[in-house]
Amino acid sequence: MPLTLSVALITKNEEANLERTLSSVRCANEIVIVDSGSTDRTAEIARQFGARFFVEDWKGFGAQKNSAIAKCTGDWVLALDADEEVSEPLAQEIRSLLAGQPIHDAYFLPRRNFFLGRWIRRGGYYPDPKLRLFRRGSALFEGRAVHETMRSTGSTGRLRGDLLHHAYPTLDAWIEHMNRYSALGAAQAVGRGKTGRSLLAFLWNVYVTPVATFEYNYFLRLGFLDGREGFLLHLYHSVYVSWKYAKAWELARRAQTMSAHPTQ
Repeated sequence: MPLTLSVALITKNEEANLERTLSSVRCANEIVIVDSGSTDRTAEIARQFGARFFVEDWKGFGAQKNSAIAKCTGDWVLALDADEEVSEPLAQEIRSLLAGQPIHDAYFLPRRNFFLGRWIRRGGYYPDPKLRLFRRGSALFEGRAVHETMRSTGSTGRLRGDLLHHAYPTLDAWIEHMNRYSALGAAQAVGRGKTGRSLLAFLWNVYVTPVATFEYNYFLRLGFLDGREGFLLHLYHSVYVSWKYAKAWELARRAQTMSAHPTQ
């Protein structure tokens, strides 16, 4: 008898993406969605696909995703983002895998990123492997506010079919995302003590590291082969790196000022 599959994802105002995502996992035995207060048609679309739909306060990306995983009952779990789609080759590969006896406890999936109307193939954005398919109980996301990573307690393998990431259809969406994530990343940088206290450390974090990031991804990792879209992707990603460390410096300075001049 084939192993059962649960799909776990989190949402907030994802009506533009959710139908495409859920249509790609019709083979799943169960869909679990943890929502953090959508005001659009997200809940309606989820129920059209028979999803188990929960509304919870926002706890951070890692904790929110783990909450969805904890509610799954299938033998295996596929963790998705609401703007991702399982390609047909990947769906067939997962069905074949679960029809037998998987030799690993978790699997990395190659992710293909869609940016400004172009599938990005270079610069570290493909195959962009993500650990997303796992035997229930064998993997969880780290409890980080942003850039959460899934860790498995067992052996891992790799599948070949692509997970499609419909990431950033417009520059506005990309820049808004980078601005929001740089604020979350800044808080993590402060926690690691990377606040640019000295002028040299500040210049290294805010200028040298972003420039080196761009040169590494755009030139050494052949990002320039992705045309104008690749240039903009790597340019603004390097800006994100600069924003993150500039915001970390600002947060640390603000905390120092408040400590030195507490409110009476």
